[in-house]
Amino acid sequence: IYRHFPSKAALRDAVAERWLHRVSTPLAAIAQEPGSAVERLHRWFEQLIALKRQKVLDDPELFATYSAIAQEAQGVVQAHIDELVSQVAAIVESGISSNEFKVTDPQVAAKAVFQAMVRFHHPAHASEWSDPDIDTDFAQVWRLILAGLVVG
Repeated sequence: IYRHFPSKAALRDAVAERWLHRVSTPLAAIAQEPGSAVERLHRWFEQLIALKRQKVLDDPELFATYSAIAQEAQGVVQAHIDELVSQVAAIVESGISSNEFKVTDPQVAAKAVFQAMVRFHHPAHASEWSDPDIDTDFAQVWRLILAGLVVG
């Protein structure tokens, strides 16, 4: 293994990066689609949440292992978060351009929206994802976010 990776940390980072890339790639496609920014932003978060929940449900032990690796690969994780926030910012920026969103700084709005949704996608909250009210909670947070973004 060390012929391909100079250290255990490099191997860990590569595993984390590959795992996180499987999340960011389908989201990037949604961020780049044409159409309503409101609909894309909602679908983007639904997809993010679905991807994370699927990983927990498919194999909780593997999810726990990846989460542990990710905790040690902070640089990779931060780059992943930055990429996701940039995708959200691109959607918000298109919403500003199409007069759907009233915010003026897409990066600031994207970061705030991403942070507001953290309960629904961050691995630290995985134990809450089986709560029968989680989808209702998501819908309530979504409506609140939308009220802060939408022109009208």
